[in-house]
Amino acid sequence: MLIGLKEALDFGQAHNCGIAAINTPTFEMLVATIKVAERYDIPMILQHAEVHEPVNSIENIGPAMLELAKRSTAPLVVHVDHGESYEFVKRGFEVGFNSAMFDGSRLPFAENLKITRDVVALANEYGYGVEAELGVMPGREDGEDSDAGVGDAALYTDPELATEFVAATGITALACSFGTVHGLYKAEPKIDYELISVLRRRTGVPIVMHGGSGLSAKEYRECIVRGVQKINYYTYADKAALEGAKQYLADHPETYVFAPVSVAVGRSVEQNLEELVRTLYEGQLSR
Repeated sequence: MLIGLKEALDFGQAHNCGIAAINTPTFEMLVATIKVAERYDIPMILQHAEVHEPVNSIENIGPAMLELAKRSTAPLVVHVDHGESYEFVKRGFEVGFNSAMFDGSRLPFAENLKITRDVVALANEYGYGVEAELGVMPGREDGEDSDAGVGDAALYTDPELATEFVAATGITALACSFGTVHGLYKAEPKIDYELISVLRRRTGVPIVMHGGSGLSAKEYRECIVRGVQKINYYTYADKAALEGAKQYLADHPETYVFAPVSVAVGRSVEQNLEELVRTLYEGQLSR
């Protein structure tokens, strides 16, 4: 079933857990994600990032995301992730996505604020929630520049600017930079937990963790306690998919069809996400 972004975030706050937001640019990843959500009957967020357009366009994968979400017994949000323009967010809404993130984090503050306000105004016409980003994290969702897999404190979110930004835009949630990175970590993550607390207190909105792959259970839980409600996750699920395909091909070197490889990919992603969910919903799962 479809639920809104705010409804999912409210669930996270009420149950002291993080809501997993999974990028699903391929059908195998999409089906695996929904299976895990249904297994535990928990809210999850299905995402398509603009950077994944070369894999599948939002007009192609989006209708599948929506149809499977509507059919599902689990409460699911269908979310535009890292929309880098007003136009891309609009495309997502036209497909039927019911939530969006505009990422203007690399723009000058005033320009980021202006476009974010425009996106919020558009979302308000539909009654949808909006996530936006302030502060810059190294790396990209597709892992293309993941060599910079360490945080940079000089790019962390400024609480003063964040307070102004949220008040001026009316966003539902704020993606912040506090030590995580997109892609693979090249060094031990150094998360500024106190900054998360300050940002949550000053802005009054849930904090979103991007670059959520690769953290320990203890790090996830501490971030949640400090005010992180939405946790974006992709790289390590994608890595699991590749490892599943490699393992199948190693075990079946004479195979000449793809379908069994696709099944192996889905199972590997499912196992990876199940471990994540058990961490984010610690003490809240009944199965």
